[in-house]
Amino acid sequence: MPVTIVVGSQWGDEAKGKMVDLLSEQASIVARYNGGDNAGHTVINQYGTFKLRLTPNGFSTPDASCVIGSGVVLNLATLISEIQTIQQAGIDLTNRLWISPRCHVVMPYHPAVEAVYEEAKGAGATGTTRRGMGPVYADKVSYNGIRLFDFADPAVLKSKLETQLKIKNSFLQASGKQPLDLEEILSEKLAQYAQLKQYVQEPFGLIQDTLARNGEILLEAAQGSLLDNDWGTYPFVTASTTISGGAAAGLGVAPRWIQRVIGVAKAYTTRVGAGPMPTELLDADGEALRKAGAEFGTVTGRPRRCGWFDAALVRFTSQLNGCTELALTKLDVLDFMPMIKICIGYHHPESGDRLRAYWEGDAAWLSQIQPVYLEMEGWMQSTTAVRQFGDLPARAQAYVHKAAELTGTKISFVSVGPERESIIRCE
Repeated sequence: MPVTIVVGSQWGDEAKGKMVDLLSEQASIVARYNGGDNAGHTVINQYGTFKLRLTPNGFSTPDASCVIGSGVVLNLATLISEIQTIQQAGIDLTNRLWISPRCHVVMPYHPAVEAVYEEAKGAGATGTTRRGMGPVYADKVSYNGIRLFDFADPAVLKSKLETQLKIKNSFLQASGKQPLDLEEILSEKLAQYAQLKQYVQEPFGLIQDTLARNGEILLEAAQGSLLDNDWGTYPFVTASTTISGGAAAGLGVAPRWIQRVIGVAKAYTTRVGAGPMPTELLDADGEALRKAGAEFGTVTGRPRRCGWFDAALVRFTSQLNGCTELALTKLDVLDFMPMIKICIGYHHPESGDRLRAYWEGDAAWLSQIQPVYLEMEGWMQSTTAVRQFGDLPARAQAYVHKAAELTGTKISFVSVGPERESIIRCE
């Protein structure tokens, strides 16, 4: 299969990075096509533990090229730090890392502008990571963006910065913030670009050549489908396209090449930041899930909101992404829950007993619905040492089968721990 995409089927933090790390062993190219450094993933393999935000997860596969596509926005300092971390682990990225010069760059004014927006919203704040994603994507679509292409000529970069600082400094000063200095930003960004210049090369030809010879290409989406700017719980979403269809624009891969889409979902549900979450648990069960799952954000450290598995929601994202299969992660977190619930749909105050679907309303509508649950008995024993699906407790197997039935998507992988070896392939 020429192209496989790994997408998040919930609100992010589903352990997509671990799945990409596993599948990268057979890939010629591993690529990112959306997002920025506002979301991270933790990978544990033979080289160590890596907490990354921008670098594609193929870095630990020696023969794989790592591609950052044009749909990704870059914080240069973050990327430099990640490359250094990877190199310190003894992994060489020379001639393996490709960064599209079409990538837009996060500038110091982007987080500053985002902070002003969040502060102005008060209690209605979106709950962003304040890393400037919204403003940098806004600049991109309003023809005000600065790309890596612009760094090749310092005079061009300076001219564009001058224009943007006229706009941004006026806004910041009007909001009671300090203006930013042109020469300081220019010096800092050119120094950062010098450290990355060897990796800046358009990957389109590499991708097309690999497709022509039927080579394996593995794509990883950042964040989760329900944070998509169009299909997520707007406005509590991210700035980019997080679903599988975004690969066509964000990397330059035509849809006809995409043959496998793996949706990754936790065996329960989590969310960071504001916005509706129908199955959220504000009780002892929610706290138990948070503690057992170590549910704290990779980038922000914020505690994640926790709730039962929402099959109605994952059924929607599976349809939206065209998922051919699912990977169900962190099943072990449920090991000692005596009773486990799965959401099968929602009731809305205005619709009587009819079950409603996620896609029928907006964020305000979702905040009013009540989840309808199916209850299952827990298995009450550890699964962390299990490596074959048939060796899972019978009730754990039944839970996985029920999740597949309710989402309408087969489950091909189940994970019971953070290591690569803890991923079970289902028959």
